[in-house]
Amino acid sequence: MLNICSEAARCLLCDRAGCTAACPKGFDPAGMLRSVRFENAAGAAWKVDAAGCAACEGPCEKACLHDDFPLRIRQVAAALPGRHAGPEYSNLAIDFLGVHCENPFFLSSSVVASSYEMCARALSMGWAGVVYKTIGLFIPQEVSPRFDAIGKEGTPFVGFRNLEQISDHDPDENFEILRRLKAAFPEKVIVSSIMGRSEAEWTELARRSEQAGADIIECNFSCPQMCGNGLGSDVGQDPELVRAYTAAVKKGTGLPVLAKMTPNLANMEPPAIAACAAGADGLAAINTVKSITGVDLEDLVPLPRVDGRSAVSGYSGKAVKPIALRFIHDMAVCSQLQGVPISGMGGMETWRDAAEFLTLGCSNLQITTAVMQYGYRIIDDLLFGLSDYLKTHGFSTVGQLVGRALDQVVPAEKLNRSTLVYPKFDHSRCLGCGRCCISCRDGGHQAITMQKGKPALDAASCVGCHLCRLVCPAGAIGVSRRMPKP
Repeated sequence: MLNICSEAARCLLCDRAGCTAACPKGFDPAGMLRSVRFENAAGAAWKVDAAGCAACEGPCEKACLHDDFPLRIRQVAAALPGRHAGPEYSNLAIDFLGVHCENPFFLSSSVVASSYEMCARALSMGWAGVVYKTIGLFIPQEVSPRFDAIGKEGTPFVGFRNLEQISDHDPDENFEILRRLKAAFPEKVIVSSIMGRSEAEWTELARRSEQAGADIIECNFSCPQMCGNGLGSDVGQDPELVRAYTAAVKKGTGLPVLAKMTPNLANMEPPAIAACAAGADGLAAINTVKSITGVDLEDLVPLPRVDGRSAVSGYSGKAVKPIALRFIHDMAVCSQLQGVPISGMGGMETWRDAAEFLTLGCSNLQITTAVMQYGYRIIDDLLFGLSDYLKTHGFSTVGQLVGRALDQVVPAEKLNRSTLVYPKFDHSRCLGCGRCCISCRDGGHQAITMQKGKPALDAASCVGCHLCRLVCPAGAIGVSRRMPKP
């Protein structure tokens, strides 16, 4: 049986895809594959017609660009769920910091929101707002190259590192862009991200942001690669600086203020509390994680190499999502931050990722790295997937999902330690590769042996850790019912 997720993962996600152009029925096979890739099977079903595809000779497959063999587009279409009533995106509307948002998805402050044309295109495609690339009263000098990526087993972009600084445009130009965006898109949310070098600069930037028509101001206390003392994450690690600069921003504006937190510390709550004590209306987290992603072992220069050298800088992408969720949770349950709205970011790619951030307390969501890899078009599957999930799970608004998972996170000592769940093998799906046996033997409790090419469990040795299930490449290991430990 074809695994449609694995098949869609082979898709190159082309721009102006030849498969869609070749479809004689006007379907969108490229969009279908992209929706499957982004865990939106329901949305994929709306972009093709399974019966029509089955009766077709497959010119889309003949037009497929590939590095091995054409994608089996018709088989993917045949495996999709049946269509049901399409989602109504009105259930995605939410108010954040008193500002109405048509959906919770914003571009985060970065290169993906760094010009009028870019922001306008994203807003036209369905993004509810943009957090414009951080504006300062100085213009930084950038390095080249400035990006690096971490890949694993055929996935080239698990994690991403950047040496990008704040906007390198003149501040007058940036504030004019904010004015133009708000004039052209009055129903969208324009957020001005700012970074000053002194209290006076923070106040001035806040004042000019409000004059430019911004709806919200975000204080960038957390960029990990800014050059100079008192900038970026050097601020976010110091609650007193956070307090002083937040107060300076509030002095210059009556707009809602977000304090953007750094993950480059053990606990995010102290600077977050300081920001709110000084008047911040909400919190944003996380910014990127300080990192070195690798070293070229031929000449021993860390990557990305900038004329023979490199530097510590920010890490993002899917790999940081667990770190982001942890910090979001910690702030959401902090007694001194109760009721403070949170804008979440860090590793979001799919609507499922977004829903997880919402359940842990976010009421607004920001994305950068996935856009850098896949483009603004991911908004289609974010909207469809999240709206469809809400509808099928009985939520009438996205706000009803916010914080719903927080009660299920408890201190480790309160977890059930008197029962276990054994793995359950589906031999009909098992390929007989023995990966489960290897991992259990060398990294577990030696509870699996291979018998006649299939895994067998020794229940007396099994502790129910489920390492075997996580490494199985065929998805052939499930779970049994929970039972008392023997």
